Amino acid sequence: MSDIERLLELLSNAHGISGREGSVQDLIRQEIAPYVDEIRIDNLGNLVATRKGERPSVMIAAHVDEIGLMTKYVDEKGFLRFVTIGGWFDQTLLNQRVIVHADSGPVYGVIGSKPPHVMKDDDKKKPVEIKDMFVDAGCADEEEAKALGIKAGTPITIDRALAKLAGDRVTGKALDNRAGVVMMIEALKRTRSKSTIYAVGTVQEEVGLKGARTSAFDLRPDVALATDVTIPGDHPGIEKKDSALEMGKGPVITIADASGRGIITTEKVVSWLAETAGEFEIPVQMDVSGGGTTDATAIQLTREGIHTGVISVATRYIHSPVEVLSIKDVDACAELIARALETAPRYFKTEE
Repeated sequence: MSDIERLLELLSNAHGISGREGSVQDLIRQEIAPYVDEIRIDNLGNLVATRKGERPSVMIAAHVDEIGLMTKYVDEKGFLRFVTIGGWFDQTLLNQRVIVHADSGPVYGVIGSKPPHVMKDDDKKKPVEIKDMFVDAGCADEEEAKALGIKAGTPITIDRALAKLAGDRVTGKALDNRAGVVMMIEALKRTRSKSTIYAVGTVQEEVGLKGARTSAFDLRPDVALATDVTIPGDHPGIEKKDSALEMGKGPVITIADASGRGIITTEKVVSWLAETAGEFEIPVQMDVSGGGTTDATAIQLTREGIHTGVISVATRYIHSPVEVLSIKDVDACAELIARALETAPRYFKTEE
């Protein structure tokens, strides 16, 4: 198993919904410590790892949170009602096995549904909405759930472990964006950059790019890169007109996302990343998308504006428990980030 595979498995299998990322940050701290000079956790929970050097200072932002659920209340029969944290398609959740992160420790549960044997024809035609779903953790009543430490605010995540597919492809939960975290750590290992580097594991990206906004304001870097996943158009159910990207074809450089409501990357930043990729013979894909955005949008608009770009890995079925990506793509993304850290001074000259 390569180090990238090992790290991706470790982080994908970890659990941390938006606002409850602490256990994931603990793992990242252990992995990133050998490659930086200092590590701290800021007020919002962002992990800020600093490698001291020269200007221009470069921030790498990789959000660590995953979409999940949060307990709203436990009913008198012990069933958990919940709200979603982050963007889910309702039917993705139905009949999933979950982990309820109770005060007493992990408790397994399932998002149950009515068996088809007792469904009426109208039931079969009507999708089950999240508002009507519940978690069955085996509790006999509300009191048993309370005794386990399950209460309003208890986080819930999908119970899924990383698995290998054919070739270099893997599937798992939370590859959005633990893959971006792996890219960030691996780039730090490889780069010979003399710049000051802020490697930031940002929090609460899935619910409003919150950690990126506060950490960028605090650090005030000269230039920034967000790492994330993005949507390829290379499988049934999606067409090239929806996405021209393909898994296995290398890192993705964002030109614009969310039809410009997100980031519109400046020509200077696009040139920096594209020319660096060309110099080091790293095949890349350029992305112009109509929906979805990343931490880069919040960073770019911080203070008087920050030079910001995005490097992503094409990942199928995002915001589901069965996301799929290519290990070779993750490796190439890390390589591009490592080399971009070294070439940044050519493009972003600063006065000391």
